[in-house]
Amino acid sequence: MATERAVLAGGCFWGMQDLIRKMPGVVSTRVGYSGGDVPNATYRNHGTHAEAIEIVFDPAVMSYRRLLEFFFQIHDPTTPNRQGNDRGTSYRSAIYFTSEAQRLEAINTIQDVEASGLWPGKVVTEVEAVGDFWEAEPEHQDYLEKHPGGYTCHYARPNWVLPRRAAG
Repeated sequence: MATERAVLAGGCFWGMQDLIRKMPGVVSTRVGYSGGDVPNATYRNHGTHAEAIEIVFDPAVMSYRRLLEFFFQIHDPTTPNRQGNDRGTSYRSAIYFTSEAQRLEAINTIQDVEASGLWPGKVVTEVEAVGDFWEAEPEHQDYLEKHPGGYTCHYARPNWVLPRRAAG
């Protein structure tokens, strides 16, 4: 099976991992830190890194576009450096692309999100080339499976479907 890697940041990594891991085609997930300046980042010392999730998926089962659509459904991409009660650059919205095809799909999907009016503001999601991904400590991996009542600000929104923009 050929797999693809995606790295996304959309606020607290616990809630992102809990929802994304259940999607058809997802092979594995792990939470960590990406997009910043501190080598060997940790929960206590991650500098300008965002809390991120690394997703390995089977593109024959789920497309990168479908993964991005779900990403935009489960977090608010219009709040700079914030998601729910979490505030700070660690909780920013970002897509760290691993290929030119992913970069182009990210830009196209963001344009669809903005045109859709599904969120009440401008998308502030950063689109950057993937850099180092520092895996978070074991206690942060699969957190909401270990603590089912734990805090999350991520949820699937019923009937949320991202339309594609009209060709123009």
